[in-house]
Amino acid sequence: MTTIQTPPTSTLTPTSTKSPLHPQDTALKKQAHRITSHPTLSPHRRRVYLALLSIPRGRWTTYSALAKHLHSSARAIGTAMRTNPFAPDVPCHRVLAADGSLGGYMGAGPASGSANLARKRTMLEDEGVEFEWVDRGTKSGWRARGECFVKFP
Repeated sequence: MTTIQTPPTSTLTPTSTKSPLHPQDTALKKQAHRITSHPTLSPHRRRVYLALLSIPRGRWTTYSALAKHLHSSARAIGTAMRTNPFAPDVPCHRVLAADGSLGGYMGAGPASGSANLARKRTMLEDEGVEFEWVDRGTKSGWRARGECFVKFP
């Protein structure tokens, strides 16, 4: 079992109009602008990528939870993740299979298969997500610990 420090609380802290923007808020606004102004994204992909911005570091969600929130299908969410032109700034790596397993991950670069899944797990561990090895025969593998994030705005 890989042990990581306690996951941080959400870094998406609301700011008042009297205080300067939190650096995370500024970064989110920049990413949201990139998404909404992208000339070739479908309305569905825009909604998916904007929803990803609400998943805090150290948290994860599932294809099905995101699909339920957007009134879509897990397969359509997976397609949007696979074609995310903003990764890793728009964090598709925070979306996992329904059982908490890594699912798929294309990432950037020539690596494929298990190398990309290892990269996805490392990215999540670096953010504070903990994993445990589950031995279930042909379904063995790493599973994220903790609760699935479902509090989309």
